[in-house]
Amino acid sequence: MAVKITIIGLGQIGASIGLALAPHKDLLVITGHDKDFGIERRSKKLGAVHETDHNLPNSVENADLVILALPVHEIRETLVHIAKDLRNDAVIVDTSLVKVKVAKWAKEILPETVHYVGIAPAVGPKYLDLRETGLDSAKADLFEKSVFLLSAPSGTPEQAVKLVSDLIGFLGATTLLTDFVESDGLMATTHLLPWLTSTALLNASTSQPGWMEMRKSASQDYFNATAAFSEGKSAQALAELAMHNRENVIRTLNALMNALLDLREDLEKAEEASLLKRLETAQQNRLNWLLERERAEWTKMPGAIVEKQTMMESLFGSKFGKMGKRKE
Repeated sequence: MAVKITIIGLGQIGASIGLALAPHKDLLVITGHDKDFGIERRSKKLGAVHETDHNLPNSVENADLVILALPVHEIRETLVHIAKDLRNDAVIVDTSLVKVKVAKWAKEILPETVHYVGIAPAVGPKYLDLRETGLDSAKADLFEKSVFLLSAPSGTPEQAVKLVSDLIGFLGATTLLTDFVESDGLMATTHLLPWLTSTALLNASTSQPGWMEMRKSASQDYFNATAAFSEGKSAQALAELAMHNRENVIRTLNALMNALLDLREDLEKAEEASLLKRLETAQQNRLNWLLERERAEWTKMPGAIVEKQTMMESLFGSKFGKMGKRKE
């Protein structure tokens, strides 16, 4: 009997998951839902899903696994709409960048016999320079050689966690177990800080009296430095992510401001050697990071799951019914 997976939200993340899983139609039935009917139809045509259901409650009614590939400001309302239609022992996964808040919503809204697991995905090194967003940027190998942070409430059945970990393995990625607080802290630096840095640079430069002239000669470096908060990103999503993760965002902004102050101090004091050292250190750290991402030797990381049991073995081995209610 095929395992039923529903993907809600068919943008870059949701459709890429679907494209990676869709070839296994002998084992999986993938249903797609998006608030945009046109995106649903295009997703099916692209092969990201096997079928679509524009009725949100119906789309999850018989699903063993439901993936919420949605911006954080849409998750709570979606949980409310689907909660009563979920089957017992269904596993709900979200891909948003904040976990403490989403986990709280899941505990408040989902039935006790439904299990929540949060993941924070990252694209693989092949696509680090991918600027496009949305369905048109979906790739079957988007996550290859990347790491997904996985967090689950205390007492979540082992089978539910293993199921999601095996799903991540099917995408070509490695699972790194974290708690919700740690996941939010990491996402604040690696995802939200670049968005906010781009925002600050744009606001700082476009508000200057000379912007009318500066804009004519703005460089490729300026373009790249502001690209993290491009037109493809949602201002509302960034605002909610930052507010839901305020303490971590404030901490990482403070670290950034201290680093900028160090650069300014070197310039004020004409400390050329110190300035050069900071620049060289930053340049080398970036190179090291890119090499590490390309090597993807993540199995050596503490907390990484490296067991090679397949997703199908996990799915059929658990039989879901053995999971029972969530523990407090």
